[in-house]
Amino acid sequence: MCALLVGLPDVTVIGVADWPMWLRVVVETPGERPGCECGGVVHRHGIREVEFVDLPAFGRPTRLLWRKQRWRCTNCGRCWCDDNAEVATARCALTTRAARWSTLHVGRNGRAVSDVARELGCGWHTVMDAVVAIGEQLVDHPDRIGDVTALGLDETLFAKLGKYRTQSWSTQIVDVRRGQLLDVVPGRTAPEPCRWLAARPAEWRDRIEWATLDLSNSYRSVFDTMLPLAVQVADPFHVVKLAGTALDECRRRVQNETCGHRGRKDDPLYRVRRRLESAGELRQVRVGV
Repeated sequence: MCALLVGLPDVTVIGVADWPMWLRVVVETPGERPGCECGGVVHRHGIREVEFVDLPAFGRPTRLLWRKQRWRCTNCGRCWCDDNAEVATARCALTTRAARWSTLHVGRNGRAVSDVARELGCGWHTVMDAVVAIGEQLVDHPDRIGDVTALGLDETLFAKLGKYRTQSWSTQIVDVRRGQLLDVVPGRTAPEPCRWLAARPAEWRDRIEWATLDLSNSYRSVFDTMLPLAVQVADPFHVVKLAGTALDECRRRVQNETCGHRGRKDDPLYRVRRRLESAGELRQVRVGV
């Protein structure tokens, strides 16, 4: 029953204790005597107990106490402990399975970190550190991006920094067909997206057939340089905005040529300026009709 409770490979359950705030499961990882790189004789050098936050059991928070066997080489004097990444790692205060479970609930299911921490019976930073550690491994995985046939670039106000709240922009690189965020690079100019695309294999770039942008000259130069064979598609919102701006400039020009002055409140062209920008054709384009 205790082995089913833990469910970890190469782990022996020594005991289970019912503490006031959580269940405490004591385990150890038996194994053969390891060897040292120097070829010296290795002997046992005591036990090191490390406690990790584990998944809840029977509706209660659980702590896993791992009794690590310490080893010492009699030749070089090096000391180390047993290690098993399937149980836990040194970078995380959660067990490996608890860290993966937390990352799944926070990243994919959108749960608040405080909610997951409350269920595990630990602090906010404990869960967040585990999510960051597991998330970095997922982000750096080579198969995360996969094949992309439609790539999009768009800028976003990332933060306002310093005393004068200076705007810091970032560029989002998106797989448009799947609606998946691939990466975020600093700035909204061409060098950083070009550098990101240059780091991808040439075969990967050749599979991209469509490139979406917001009529930005910087992003247009990125696609012209790095993806010359991709068909560039403009964002409908910015196309409508550009059409509305051109129409308003045309109205101002006709106003000056007809009346010889700028628009006034009694001039017909000035009074219909709002109606021109809210015409039915423009509304249909905005909603994608």
